[in-house]
Amino acid sequence: MQSCHLPDHHRQQCSDHPQRNARPPPAARLRVPVTVHVGIGTDIIHMHSAASGAALGEGSHRDFRYFTSIVSRLERGVYLNCGSAVVLPEVFLKAVALARNQGRSLDGLTTVNIDFMRMYRPHTNVVTRPVAGVGKGYALVGHHEILIPLLAAALA
Repeated sequence: MQSCHLPDHHRQQCSDHPQRNARPPPAARLRVPVTVHVGIGTDIIHMHSAASGAALGEGSHRDFRYFTSIVSRLERGVYLNCGSAVVLPEVFLKAVALARNQGRSLDGLTTVNIDFMRMYRPHTNVVTRPVAGVGKGYALVGHHEILIPLLAAALA
């Protein structure tokens, strides 16, 4: 049997999957962790008769635990939120709370929100709350196609 091109935490057998021979996505090829945080009813595929709420929920919960394990290691690290205005800022704040409740230090954490306009939730849940008293938060306002390459060049 052939394995899907997925990160280890998603590895599964997929010999019957129609895309089993597809090229792995760039993140998988580069071994960059990817998580999916589903809001049931927010995507068109949720209306399909074969959509499984149980599978979506189980996958999202597994990914939340994986995401939290990454966030819990961000002491003196950097977290970037690029363009997510609702779901990911909430997921990040909950992951921060869970990491801290488990006794993990996030001292020295730097957070950055990159978006084309300033909004309450990302500003509060990414730039302000997670770093209060322990780090720094930044809001970069502008177009992603300009800001992200400029940030990459500045850090290179």
